[in-house]
Amino acid sequence: MPVDITRALAAAPRTTEISWTPEDVQLYHLGIGAGVPATDPRELRYTLESRLHVLPSFATVAGGGPPGVIAALSMPGVDVDLARVLHGGQSLRVHRPLPVRATATRTDRITAVHDKGKAAVLVLRSDAADADGPLWTAEAQVYVRGEGGWGGDRGPSAGAPEEQGAPDRTVERPVREDQALLYRLTGDLNPLHADPGFARRAGFDRPVLHGLCTYGMTLKAVVDTLLDGDVTRVRSSTARFAGVTYPGETLRIRMWRGDGTVRVTVGAVEREDAPVLTGATVEFAQD
Repeated sequence: MPVDITRALAAAPRTTEISWTPEDVQLYHLGIGAGVPATDPRELRYTLESRLHVLPSFATVAGGGPPGVIAALSMPGVDVDLARVLHGGQSLRVHRPLPVRATATRTDRITAVHDKGKAAVLVLRSDAADADGPLWTAEAQVYVRGEGGWGGDRGPSAGAPEEQGAPDRTVERPVREDQALLYRLTGDLNPLHADPGFARRAGFDRPVLHGLCTYGMTLKAVVDTLLDGDVTRVRSSTARFAGVTYPGETLRIRMWRGDGTVRVTVGAVEREDAPVLTGATVEFAQD
């Protein structure tokens, strides 16, 4: 099989120097829909350099290199067609607030390969640190269709229990028609999000929005709605990509707030709340 499990798991970690500037942070924030209304003080925290705070999900694009899905395909022991690959899930833990400008070292390695029967799931772990110490730890679950069935460990279940009771808050966030074209300028140039022909080859009738864009939009909604806009309170964010978002749709984001945790589900309004994100959790520091 194109995924050589032994080689992938035994490969030495890959270390890369990355850096970013306030302009990179601003572009990311615009890519996930920040800046509307443009003069709203709450939005200026994401868009104006003199007030800039970094949403933790910026870590998924910091440095501007290939995102987790594409990075995983370049690791030793992995040789698969990009058209058969989807981003299955993402987790992120920040060790301290992200600076608006930094140079850091990111270390990537495949830590697990799970057999889902009809697919393999690669787990790519990324750790980043700068001169002051650890910044974040992220894991991307990369779903490779047609590469399962060898009798390996299935890994953790992707299922998520249904939320009970009415959500504490529900918000809707529009996705611009050109959202994917803007977001891909952060470094994720996967043609699935821009090229209609490639999207059809991958099994979609038109390009889809980046899962990590939906992930960022969701975290921003939680921060703005339940955490008083304070990005420094976020400790971790995890989600499973249960479905796709098409540019031009509207996201319905439902939030259940607990003790230091917000549980979230996201659906596409125009497709009768078709699931987009499930099993999503944001951990935060209490007031």
